[in-house]
Amino acid sequence: LIQLGIRTASGHQREQSKNFGVEVVEMRYLPALDRMKVDGPIYISFDIDALDPAFAPGISHREPGGMSTREALAHLQAITGKIAGADIVEYNPAQDNTQITATVAAKLLKEILGKMISN
Repeated sequence: LIQLGIRTASGHQREQSKNFGVEVVEMRYLPALDRMKVDGPIYISFDIDALDPAFAPGISHREPGGMSTREALAHLQAITGKIAGADIVEYNPAQDNTQITATVAAKLLKEILGKMISN
C-alpha cells in the first residue's frame, strides 16, 4: 500500500503506517513518479481532496497545498503495472457550485480507464 500526497498526519497515523507497512509519500516530497512504477495488479483509490482546493473545491475538507490537476495526471500516467480497479472518493457535489471538481473527477476517471484498457 502506497499513500501518495499526504498533507497532514499525526504521530499516531505515522506509527500505524509504519506498523502495517504502509509507504507514505508526503505532499512535500512530490513528485514521486518513480513510486508509480510497481508490478500489478494495482487498485487505485483516488481521494479527490488530494488536489489543491483551487483545482477541486467540491470537497468537504479543504486543505491548501495539494496537487494540481496536472501533477495528479502525471502520477496516474506514470503507473506501469496493470490496474485491476479504481475509485474516486471524497467528492462533495453540494460544495461544487461550478462543477469544476466533477469535471476534474471525470478527467481523472478517463485517464484511469484509458490505462486500464491499454494494459
